Amino acid sequence: MNEHNTEAVTVKDVNHRNGAAVILISVLLSLVIGLSGGFVAARYLISQIPKSEPSTNVNQNPTNVTISVDESSNSNIEAVAKKALPSVVFVRTSTAVDDFFGGSSEPAGEGSGVVYSEDGYVVTNYSVIQKAVENANVKVEVFFQNNLKKPVKAEIVGYNISYDLAVLKVNATGLTPIELGSVKGLAAGQYVAAISSPGGIDYMGTVTYGIISGVNRKVENSASNEKALSLIQTDAILNTGFTGGALVNIKGQLIGIASSKIVSVNVSGMGFAIPVDKVKEVCDKVIDKGDTPDPYIGVSFSDIWSAERLKEYGYPVGAVVKSVVENGPAHIAGIGNGDIITEFGGEKVNGFEELNGFIAKCQPGDTVSVKYYRSGRYLTTAITVGSNNSQ
Repeated sequence: MNEHNTEAVTVKDVNHRNGAAVILISVLLSLVIGLSGGFVAARYLISQIPKSEPSTNVNQNPTNVTISVDESSNSNIEAVAKKALPSVVFVRTSTAVDDFFGGSSEPAGEGSGVVYSEDGYVVTNYSVIQKAVENANVKVEVFFQNNLKKPVKAEIVGYNISYDLAVLKVNATGLTPIELGSVKGLAAGQYVAAISSPGGIDYMGTVTYGIISGVNRKVENSASNEKALSLIQTDAILNTGFTGGALVNIKGQLIGIASSKIVSVNVSGMGFAIPVDKVKEVCDKVIDKGDTPDPYIGVSFSDIWSAERLKEYGYPVGAVVKSVVENGPAHIAGIGNGDIITEFGGEKVNGFEELNGFIAKCQPGDTVSVKYYRSGRYLTTAITVGSNNSQ
């Protein structure tokens, strides 16, 4: 009895399950047919949309700028290097040393430079030959690409401290001067190459490349009486080892001279160069013996402390010193960062622009009385005006 009942229940359960399966399959078939019909309908509706209607595309270029990739970029950089390399030199300063073995020389500084003219003018950074300026016993030598074992003695023609530029002269002719470009037309994204001698003469002629990251970058410089210098920014390597090196465009023309001295920014991928137009202006002036050297005290001033703001905070009106060049005229006279110069040569100072005007009227060698405010009291000193571009 019990077995018969169990069998009956099992058959009934199976019948229920079969019915449920049939229902489930029917539902699934309906869904498939419905979705298929939906897709067919959707495709039909899409086909009816007028072809002239634009579709939304996040990759559309609203400015309609067409960018074409030059697949020969690598050989372009190679050609640029071949053109500019003969015009890039290695510059070394050294001090004569007398010893038991009859004398030798010790390195004092090194960097790179570029051939400026066929008859022997070479442009480099002032910071490269600074020790030779300060010490008559330090000699300057230039190494050329075609003869690395035989340096040529160089004389210092002149320099400009503010722009960290110097002009040398070697007794040679038939040199290959670098072709000068221009800052006109420079724009972010353009290819550039840097050629220098990082790590000494063994790495002379090192070539790196990148793009222009920005133009007219305003950079403060403590060695300049100007508010700021306009420099070229690039991601091509222009670190300390590249100082004095050439930054050239895709035509192999000089567009800038590398300088790590001017820029205090030490960020990977950020290099700065002095624009070629300023290089030409400064160097032509240095070469021209008739120019009068610029007065120089080695101080930069803050432009955020106006007379009104100084009064508001209870300080005397004057020019606030932002930075001082080490061993410069102001530094030697005792002026320091944060001092407020209130009088210069007996004239009251109402701001940094007025003080720069007073400095411009001086002659190198003039001794000027200076009154300044520091930590709640007034002090006086005397500054002997120096020359920014001595010859």
